Amino acid sequence: MDYLVIIEKEKGTYGAYVPDLPGCVAVAKTKVRVKKLIQEAISFHLEGMRSQGQRVPRPRTEYELIHAQ
Repeated sequence: MDYLVIIEKEKGTYGAYVPDLPGCVAVAKTKVRVKKLIQEAISFHLEGMRSQGQRVPRPRTEYELIHAQ
């Protein structure tokens, strides 16, 4: 399954989160590193859900890029 990941740049750091998996987040100093960490976080999050007998949610968040004038 492919989940939408939001990556936000702040001063000297990057944050990432998955809207369809509340609590699944990562923070790093580089974009490359935060992408690696969020991928690991997703796997860990889903593994935890499965081990607790929880239903793994299907990705449902969509995105659309809107050009602002």
